[in-house]
Amino acid sequence: MKHSIAKTEVETELPLGNKADVVITDLSRQFGDGSPVLDHLSLAIPAGEFVALLGRSGSGKSTLLRTLSGLDPVEHGDVVRPKAVSVVFQESRLLPWRRVWQNVVLGQNEPEAKERALRVLVEVGLEHRVDAWPLTLSGGEAQRVALARALVRDPSFLMLDEPFAALDALTRIQMQALVLTLWRKHQCTTLLVTHDVDEALVLADRVLVLEHGRIKVDFPVSLPRPRRHADPVFEALRGELLHALGVHDT
Repeated sequence: MKHSIAKTEVETELPLGNKADVVITDLSRQFGDGSPVLDHLSLAIPAGEFVALLGRSGSGKSTLLRTLSGLDPVEHGDVVRPKAVSVVFQESRLLPWRRVWQNVVLGQNEPEAKERALRVLVEVGLEHRVDAWPLTLSGGEAQRVALARALVRDPSFLMLDEPFAALDALTRIQMQALVLTLWRKHQCTTLLVTHDVDEALVLADRVLVLEHGRIKVDFPVSLPRPRRHADPVFEALRGELLHALGVHDT
């Protein structure tokens, strides 16, 4: 006799400006061959917390993100998240035939749409590129537009999928500082998927390591911001994370 699979996805309805927790309970997902991608994963992210998710390729990070964004169905388990969700991907995914401000408010046709676009473009430092075409933007500028497009929807839950991976080192540092500033201003619950241990420690309140579809490491980062790589506690946490990822200092 076949047993039914329990699955629930709930979007919490909230007044504008309120935030909500993200709660995942016993979430599982399998490949076609039956091997698990997510293996009875449970996780709670309190409202307003900044969480970084690390893990090797194939650990289940992308599947978890797609499930939380609503792109993949919940096959087994429960997912509760705010209704207002935005995602910033590694690629900016801008439409080259639309100007910067039009990309920011893509799909929004209200009369005040351009005004909202201008407001968030100021937040990301691109007020001088409002009418630019995407192909004239640098990599960092394109990702700023992607951030503006996410924020213009006033998300309660913001997900960042390796958004700085393709940027040079200096631009990456600038973007990290910008994201931290925007997170403080908007106070949205934030989940950053990254392969960069230092980036996770610089930005997050809490760092998770995913392995074989389960949370292997989950610890808070209690260092005051701004955080310095030379801080002994930073280095100790860095070593612990690298060890959890299978990288050993020789």
